[in-house]
Amino acid sequence: MGAVEAHAAGTFCWVELGTTDQNAAKQFYGSLFGWTANDFPMGPDEVYTMFGLEGRNTGACYTLRPDMREHGVPPHWLLYVSVANADETAAKIAPAGGKVVAPPFDVAEFGRMAVLQDPTGATIAIWQPKMHHGTGIEGVPGTLCWADLMTPDQAAAAKFYQGVFGWQADPGKENTGYLHIKNGDKHIGGIPPAAYQNPNAPPHWLLYFLVEHCDALTAKAKANGANIYMAPMNMEGVGRWSVVADPQGAVFALFQPAR
Repeated sequence: MGAVEAHAAGTFCWVELGTTDQNAAKQFYGSLFGWTANDFPMGPDEVYTMFGLEGRNTGACYTLRPDMREHGVPPHWLLYVSVANADETAAKIAPAGGKVVAPPFDVAEFGRMAVLQDPTGATIAIWQPKMHHGTGIEGVPGTLCWADLMTPDQAAAAKFYQGVFGWQADPGKENTGYLHIKNGDKHIGGIPPAAYQNPNAPPHWLLYFLVEHCDALTAKAKANGANIYMAPMNMEGVGRWSVVADPQGAVFALFQPAR
């Protein structure tokens, strides 16, 4: 594991933090994951921060615009899926029961994207790569390793994503009610049963970042101002994880694989 040169269509390819305090986010994630932060001007008053490890991109961060905050958009991590054609994929959304929140648009020469909502209300983005294919490193601490769709309606969500991305929802042999998301022959995420979710949280994608020591990193996050939504817990044969909200409120998970 390590360097990534391209992402297959249907795989998670990028993560982006929308926050209310960009400088605080750079410090928090830099301390937690060892990410570097490079700022790029996006306009007169906006800056896009590229996070990195070992000289390769791990994700990005920007400040939520006033109009987003007025519409009640909280600090959050947005997950991107790589697609061959953003316009063709966006055209599938409404017929499959979803909603196109931001129609396809070009991001300079880097790629073409759109933002969509599945029928249960969870938001996700699609990315048609041009000069920028997405994250450039995986399988090392501080990189995205999984994503769970937290939704009250597993069946409707699974059907939607199968129609849009061709994902398969695999119940596995354990029969726990957890659906494993497969893109081709690769497991990339899952849809937990509603019983395992916070009923007060709106449907969303929960991103997991790989760590070596879940307990130590969870404690460090808390010491740096994070709220711990779920203390570290074990799943036999899978690993140990916790759910954390950064100081501005964006939620993510830390995952330490079973040895």
